[in-house]
Amino acid sequence: MSNQVKLEKLKNPEQKEDSTSLVKSGFFNVQGFELMQRIAKSFASSDLVPESYKGNIANCMIALDMADRIGAAPLSVMQSMYIVHGQPSWSSKFLIATVNACGRYSSLRYEWQGKPGADIYGCRAWAIEKDTGQRLEGVWVTWAMVKEEKWDEKKGSKWKTMPDQMFIYRAAAFWQRAYAPELAMGLTTAEEAIDVYDASRKEDGSYSVDIESLKGNARKTVDVETGEIVARDIKEEEIIEDSRTEPAQFNDDIELPNIDLG
Repeated sequence: MSNQVKLEKLKNPEQKEDSTSLVKSGFFNVQGFELMQRIAKSFASSDLVPESYKGNIANCMIALDMADRIGAAPLSVMQSMYIVHGQPSWSSKFLIATVNACGRYSSLRYEWQGKPGADIYGCRAWAIEKDTGQRLEGVWVTWAMVKEEKWDEKKGSKWKTMPDQMFIYRAAAFWQRAYAPELAMGLTTAEEAIDVYDASRKEDGSYSVDIESLKGNARKTVDVETGEIVARDIKEEEIIEDSRTEPAQFNDDIELPNIDLG
């Protein structure tokens, strides 16, 4: 090797590949799990995250995984996900923002019909699919539907104080489930969950549910073809029987790795 070549190598040393850049956070490999755990620990110790994530590394890890799957910022996911009766639900505002930012559609727009207060009065969401130019229209949400489903009869219902905003939220949720269900990962919105159950928000940001509302919804079944809720007469003992769950069976001979979450 000539002196000139050696001098050039000294001036411009080869960049070594950073092995840490190859590690992607995730649940299914050791390095990825450790990276996710460290990131989650930072979020769990922050005062900026909601109460359900403070000091809870496991919740933060799940939020990180969901953020990665839908391409959203982890803090946005944590601030926009609520727990209603043990089930995670998105805020409608976050769901609308996710649709608008995904790049596949124009921003959601809303169309209205009827006169305010009339049963036919309502709203539907629509957007243009950018690849095809097709206008995609959602389901009409009307006062007749609200009354039939008794959404406006729940304790503290926003349908009584801000109905137009609730029409927009519900229309957007219906549109998203029809055309882009993968964006919500199969989760409903918090507003929908509250309307279905008689739920009240607790200090930690989660929602508790009145047991009587659960019994009432246990008396309903869904028509698989139309998606409509169909009334069904179920006796009290049937509700108790249906709510039973068998304890999980574990093989005591399997040794699980000891993972330090500290």
